[in-house]
Amino acid sequence: MSQFNQASRLNMQALALEGVPLTGTTLLQDMERLAHEVQVVQPDSCVNWQASAELRPGSGAEDDVWLHLQAKTSVALICQRCMATVAAPLEVDQWYRFVATEEIAMAEDDESEEDLLVMEPQFDLLAVLEDELLMALPLVPMHDECPVPPVLRAGDEELSAETGEKPNPFAVLSGLKKKNE
Repeated sequence: MSQFNQASRLNMQALALEGVPLTGTTLLQDMERLAHEVQVVQPDSCVNWQASAELRPGSGAEDDVWLHLQAKTSVALICQRCMATVAAPLEVDQWYRFVATEEIAMAEDDESEEDLLVMEPQFDLLAVLEDELLMALPLVPMHDECPVPPVLRAGDEELSAETGEKPNPFAVLSGLKKKNE
């Protein structure tokens, strides 16, 4: 079974009891939604990640299962200033607390600082990882300093026409007044 498949079907309770972090490298092309957002997906582009689960005393009789998810990668996006490719580093460092049902998650969501996830028998870790990476994408990807200055095309003619002398708007009004007299 590949690492991708193992991380896709985790029992979080067992991972927390074991106490050993799960580390992996997943090809970017295996994360279809993220790969769809990227300009160029190199065959060797990958996401390095680590997941560790632990048990912490909870409000009830049983301990709560917590998950710490970390990941790093870099993706190629389009710079919105110069329209060239820009490398965007993505990082995830997120804690989650598992709850029994969706209703509990909805009820506790507003008051909890951590993100809440519903405990499932087979938890899809890579789907959560992909969600976090998608949320880490920059809203407007740009170079700090574009390698080539952006070329302004739209409005160049209007801009050059505006540099000439503008007619006085009051002269136009006086012309209208003379017509009416």
